[in-house]
Amino acid sequence: MTQPIRDPYDVLGVASNATLEEIKQSFRRNAALFHPDRNPSVDAAARFREIKQAYSLLSDEALRDSFDQKRQKQLLDDPDTVARNIWSTYLGSIPV
Repeated sequence: MTQPIRDPYDVLGVASNATLEEIKQSFRRNAALFHPDRNPSVDAAARFREIKQAYSLLSDEALRDSFDQKRQKQLLDDPDTVARNIWSTYLGSIPV
């Protein structure tokens, strides 16, 4: 079973209405934290790749607009699944 793709806003820890400057700052902070050369964690490389992908999507205005439209349409077409994903993301971020 494959891991579901996380929302790029969640990956970078920014709101969906974040400015490009806020997205850049969050990318730099997260990239420095999870860079495989600096972080010995086993999953650091995977997290770093995920952060780079999220940034490349959100930093490109056309790609971001397209993603936001798709995200909004998905919410309207399948609200139960979207609500479950949001809830599981929220619960997954709470330390036990």
